[in-house]
Amino acid sequence: MALPSGFRERLEQMEETRNQRLSLLQAEKELQTTKSELLAARLSNIKFAERRCFNLERKIASQQLFISFLKSENDRLDTEYLRALQDVRYLKNEVEDLGELEKEKEKYYTSENGEMNEFMEHLENFVVELQVQVEELRSYTNQATLIIQITP
Repeated sequence: MALPSGFRERLEQMEETRNQRLSLLQAEKELQTTKSELLAARLSNIKFAERRCFNLERKIASQQLFISFLKSENDRLDTEYLRALQDVRYLKNEVEDLGELEKEKEKYYTSENGEMNEFMEHLENFVVELQVQVEELRSYTNQATLIIQITP
């Protein structure tokens, strides 16, 4: 059964068109595979970037927490410093007050010591005067005793 040449040509033409379409479909399939691989690679890159972003956000949150801790510690130390400074000022005032009190005490003791020395001088002078008077009285008594003994 020989096929007429027009039919054969048409059959060959259809076969050639079929092959071209198969070739185009194969190229389209390869293109779709390439696009799928490219999209998968991009999706993988996006997931990697998302994980990296998540890790960076976690690191940032951790650093912000540490910064908050440091600020809190700094505030605590500032408060402690101000309290210590206030204590130092209070103690400095106490020391100054005690110094003034010591000076006043020294003045008082110096004054009292001067008065005591003056009193001791007066006392010594008084004792000397009394001793002189006692001696004078003894002398008068001795003279009076002699006069009484001499006079019958």
